[in-house]
Amino acid sequence: MIPLVKPYFPPREELMPALEEILYSGYVATGQPVFDFEDRFKVYIGNDNIISLHSGTDALHLAYILAGVKPGDEIISTPMTAEPTNTSIAMIGAKVVWGDVDPTNGLLDPKSVRSLITEKTKAIVMVHYAGMVCDMDEFTKISKEYNIPIIEDAAHAMGSKYNGKMTGCNSAYTIFSLQAIKHMTTVDGGFLAMRDGSQMDRARKLRWFGLSKDKSRLDNDITEVGYKYAMNNVNATIGLCQMKHLDEVIGTYIANGKYYDEALKNVPGIQMVRYNNNTECSYWLYTMKVERRDDFCKMMEANGIMASQLHHRSDTHSIFKESKRDLPGMEEWYANFVHIPCGWWVNEETRAKIVEVIKKGW
Repeated sequence: MIPLVKPYFPPREELMPALEEILYSGYVATGQPVFDFEDRFKVYIGNDNIISLHSGTDALHLAYILAGVKPGDEIISTPMTAEPTNTSIAMIGAKVVWGDVDPTNGLLDPKSVRSLITEKTKAIVMVHYAGMVCDMDEFTKISKEYNIPIIEDAAHAMGSKYNGKMTGCNSAYTIFSLQAIKHMTTVDGGFLAMRDGSQMDRARKLRWFGLSKDKSRLDNDITEVGYKYAMNNVNATIGLCQMKHLDEVIGTYIANGKYYDEALKNVPGIQMVRYNNNTECSYWLYTMKVERRDDFCKMMEANGIMASQLHHRSDTHSIFKESKRDLPGMEEWYANFVHIPCGWWVNEETRAKIVEVIKKGW
């Protein structure tokens, strides 16, 4: 079966000696490898205001805190995402307000968001789902007009771009996930990117119990509750090895995605997604809309190819019952979107086979 997702790791002869060295170094907590990994990622996305974390979920939680969200406040979000985008909102006691999605691509609709803003709105979180980038032109306007910070959930979108710049350079906060199946994995981990460098010191304290790493514990004074969110040297060592291959790995996702964009655009029963202006997709998942999705997925499975919608819409969870509202765009999108294999394990021969199978119909 050709899988929908699959973790990439560097060659054994490169990764294992690096891991062995750090494991037996006597220091596996947060140290120089973590700082080196942060420095490498800063260069990659072009933003110096980066901190590493134990997960992308940790990054979301800290982004909401740094944005000033308090219990009882509202955050406008999307139901088209993995669960942590919105369960992290519940963690700080805020209320999720569901924005509708654009039925042509499943991304948060700026028109819907604009209609939902109230005096209680303290942040807007958008998800660059499957590597597709939200309508940043419009969301940037909304953010400036209402003075509401944008939080970009780029868990799926490492390597995506807006106006030629890497995701992670545009909004007040951007989070990245290094979870097992993402473009780049450290087994688990995450990054938080910020536009305002003056928040870096607070962010570093929040990720380590409220303590400053610049002082000994004997000299520290905790002034704000912090968390155990720091990355460790083992995860960072994996990340440093991964960075050597990142351009090539993400380049394969993008090359396969662009191939499908051309090869499938006139196939009966398929509706291609619409990419927003001034954006470049990193194709973590290749996404399209198909007629009779269940039949399509069964046909693909019968041919040894995994295909599914992968994510369950977040607004159906009981924890968010008070936020329930009609979302016609979401209903239309959710009825027939699907993903097919697109990642580093899909070579030219495999992607041609996938297209050939789809063109035969279902």
